[in-house]
Amino acid sequence: MQVIVIVLNKVECLEKLLEKFGETGVRGATILESRGMAHSLSEFSELSFMASLRMLLDPEHQESKTIFAVVDDDQIETVSKAVNEVTGGLDKSDTGIMFAMPVSYTEGIGGKK
Repeated sequence: MQVIVIVLNKVECLEKLLEKFGETGVRGATILESRGMAHSLSEFSELSFMASLRMLLDPEHQESKTIFAVVDDDQIETVSKAVNEVTGGLDKSDTGIMFAMPVSYTEGIGGKK
């Protein structure tokens, strides 16, 4: 099993992505409100280098959604394809990131493992 973590900057894609997960057999996920470090730091005007960074950031993009899902190893590729299809590709700027890590123990997900 793997925990897949998706930090979705294109929050407008969340509903479609969750629908796609349901279609592909992802049984459940947890969604958290999140915010990137650069956006948080840009609020502190006393940091002089952040003033120039502010111009590079999309002022409309204030939040992200972080999605956690525990999936079987063979679902990673399916989830990756779904995320890239719905978002238009994580290789595009300010879309999001995704990574997976092995899970050695679970409880409450279909019983103890």
